[in-house]
This record gives sequence, C-alpha cells and structure tokens, in this order.
Amino acid sequence: MKKESQSPPHNDPGAGLPHPHGGPVGITHDVGQELEGLVATAHRIREAIESVIEGKSDVVRLTLTVMLAEGHLLIEDVPGVGKTMLAKALARSIDCPVRRVQFTPDLLPSDITGVSAFNQQSREFEFKPGPVFANIVVGDEINRASPKTQSALLECMEEHQVTVDGTTYPLETPFMVIATQNPIEMEGTYPLPEAQRDRFTARIAMGYPEAAAELEMLDVHGASSPLDKLEPVATTAEVRALIDAVRAVYVSQSIKKYAIDMVTATRQSPDLRLGASPRATLHLVRAARAHAALSGRDYVIPDDLQDLAVPVLAHRLLPSLEAQGQRRRPEHVMADLVRRVPVPESREKGFDGAGSRR
Repeated sequence: MKKESQSPPHNDPGAGLPHPHGGPVGITHDVGQELEGLVATAHRIREAIESVIEGKSDVVRLTLTVMLAEGHLLIEDVPGVGKTMLAKALARSIDCPVRRVQFTPDLLPSDITGVSAFNQQSREFEFKPGPVFANIVVGDEINRASPKTQSALLECMEEHQVTVDGTTYPLETPFMVIATQNPIEMEGTYPLPEAQRDRFTARIAMGYPEAAAELEMLDVHGASSPLDKLEPVATTAEVRALIDAVRAVYVSQSIKKYAIDMVTATRQSPDLRLGASPRATLHLVRAARAHAALSGRDYVIPDDLQDLAVPVLAHRLLPSLEAQGQRRRPEHVMADLVRRVPVPESREKGFDGAGSRR
C-alpha cells in the first residue's frame, strides 16, 4: 500500500482536472484543512503503534483505515506474530475506553453484552454493562467461543447498539471490534459463520517479520515491553472528527460502479460458490474513503479500491470445489478478479480513470 502524504501525488489520475465541488483538484478550503488534520493525527497514531509493532506499516495503515471507516477488523494468523499486540497498541494510542475479552468455550453472551441484576436496596433490576460498552473492544481468539456467544456481537457490530431484556442501549462512537483468531489450531474451536465474518470490514494477516525487523524487536522487547510505555496520542473527540472528515470524501459515480463491478464479479466467478454481499460493497466504499483521506485526498480513485479489494472482500468468499482442488484460496481468486475488472475510463466530475496502476 502507498504511504500517506499530505498532498495528492504528482502522478494522481485526478491531477489537473476540475474538482467535483469546484476549484482545482486536490485539498481545498475546509475539507482540505480537515484532511490535513486527519493525516497529522493518523500519523501520530501510526507512529505510536509502529513503536510497538516493527516492520508492519502496511498492516498498521489498514488497521487505521478500518477504524476511520467505522468498521471492524479480523486479525487471523499463526500464534506469536503480534495479533493481540497490534490490537492493544491501537487501543492504547487513543485516549478512549478499551476493553479486552478473552473468548473461551464457557463464555456466555451476557459476559459480553451485560446483564440485568436485581438490586436488593432499590428492589429494581439494574443493567450492568458488559465489556462491549467501550470505544474499542479487543476480542482475543474469538473462534474459541460458542456460536451463541459469537452471535452476541452481531447486533453490536452492525447496529452499534445492545438489546438486553427488551431494552436497547446505544454504543458510543467510535465503536470498533478487533478480533483475533488462530487458523491452525482448530481443535475445540467454532469457526466463524459467514454472517459473522461478513460484519468484519477487513481481515488481515500479520505474517512473519523480516530478519531486520525481528532483530530490532529483540533489541526493543528484550528488556521490557514497549506497550507498557505507550501513551495516548489522540483523543476520542479527535477520532470522531476524523471519522466525520472521512464521510465527506467524494466518491464519483464511476468509482461506485467500479466497486459494484468488483463485487458482481465475485458473484459470477466459477471459482466461488459464495460471492460478496451488498454489505461488502458498502464496506469497500467506506474503506476506500478512509484510504483516500489517509493519502491526503478528498476524493477516491481506482487505486483505493484495488488496494482494499482483497482484505475487504476475500474473507467473505467461499471457493468452489474445483478451486479448492487446485488449492486456490479466496485471496488468489479475488486478486485475479481485480486484474480482470475493467478500470473506469470516463472523465467525470474531477475523476479520470486513466492513469490507474493497471
């Protein structure tokens, strides 16, 4: 993925074209000031996280993208590569309520959402909020909980609210669930159903660090954990402002159609028996807005969708039997589809599809 910049790159396909809201293409007026502040704040958060997680700048950027897109993140990888550390680093970089839940087979839904308890003094039932009532909820090893407990997160993640005993309680903004799971130890686990996976905006894999990054990790983490020294670099109000700025990022009709074409391709591919849902289209466009904003742009270009197609869409797809026989994972199929879907070429309201990477 591309690194952040506070101004559109010189090879930007929209450079020199009329801006959809008037004026030259690029960052203008109040929107530009908001995006400059967004990039600066996001840069502080990224630096704070990277002081703990070495050599994973692309993973950190995607994590910030999901947060600003008001989404949820699924981190799936082998043990010991820093899944929980990444989630904790993001949580501690922001001065907001953070709760961590260790998912186990005996965990109950009420352990997550909360429970109504009878107060002996007032002779009334009182609601005791669960850990989901926080701005960032870290769910460690989510696939070790029963399907009933996993489903307790469905309403929270989609509607940002919790219903207990017929009473609905709203959740504060921002609200982000960062869940981790281990894909290789499947004994005693409950794989996430498609309905649950579809509610995660993106799935990422940490991957093993490079030798230089691992050597630096030994130097930094050898004596003590840098997570203990990590201080908040942004407030909840600043994050809310960032989210509002991302919502104002412009998406042309050509880009919207391009996103739909990508999702439609997954539904028509013979290599897939389950394609992406309409919710996936929404998540893709929202994430593209955040991706563009982190690049200092107030408009989305095809590159944003291409960068995000695999992490946002692949975990929702189910390969066909033929694809499984050829050991083609959904990530491989999605990458092929991105290369095949035609890039928009028509110039429309400050966007020109020509000049994309393909």
